[in-house]
Amino acid sequence: MAKLLLATNNRGKIEELRDLLHDSGSEILTPQDLQLDLDVEESGKTYLENASKKAAAYASKSGLLSLADDSGLEVDALGGAPGIYSARYAPISGASDKDRRVYLLAQLKELQKPWLAKFHCTVVLATPNGEVHSADGECAGEIIPDERGTAGFGYDPIFFIADLGKTMAELSMHEKNQISHRARAVQSLWPTLITQL
Repeated sequence: MAKLLLATNNRGKIEELRDLLHDSGSEILTPQDLQLDLDVEESGKTYLENASKKAAAYASKSGLLSLADDSGLEVDALGGAPGIYSARYAPISGASDKDRRVYLLAQLKELQKPWLAKFHCTVVLATPNGEVHSADGECAGEIIPDERGTAGFGYDPIFFIADLGKTMAELSMHEKNQISHRARAVQSLWPTLITQL
C-alpha cells in the first residue's frame, strides 16, 4: 500500500485530512508516526509558498509523498486580514484558538455588519524527487460575534454559513468535509493525488 505523509502536527487538520483521504487507497501517516520532528518556518508571502515549503521539507526528509496545506480566514471588513497570518494573528505569545477569535472580534467590533468572510485553503502535494502539485479551495460565510458549536478548530465557532444556518463548529465531520475550503482543495487535487500514489 502506498504511503502518504500529512505534513502537519495540527490535530484538527490531521483529523479532517484523514477523513477526506480515506478513499485514496493509501496508508495515511503523520510526522508523529515517523517520529519526525521538523520545524518549517512559514515565512512565505502566499498560502502556496507556505504549503509548498512544508510539503517539500517533509517529502525530502521522509522520502514519502507528502501533503501540506496552508489556510486562512479572510474578512472583507479587514481588507482580507488575517489571511496567511490567521494562525498567528493575536499579538500574544502562545495564543490559543480562543485568543485569536477574541482578538479578531475586537478588531471588528466598531465595523459595520455583516462581517462577510471566507476561508481559503491551498493544498500542496510534494514528491521526494521535488515535484510539487497544488490546488485551492474556498468557503464563503460571515463572522458572528457569539461562538456557536464545539466541533472544528480555529475560527470555526464564529464562522457562520447562511445556507446551512450553522457555524463551521456546529457541523459534523461529514457535513464539514462536503463544503469546507480544505475539502474543496483536496477534491481539486484528487485526480493528481491518485495518479501519484
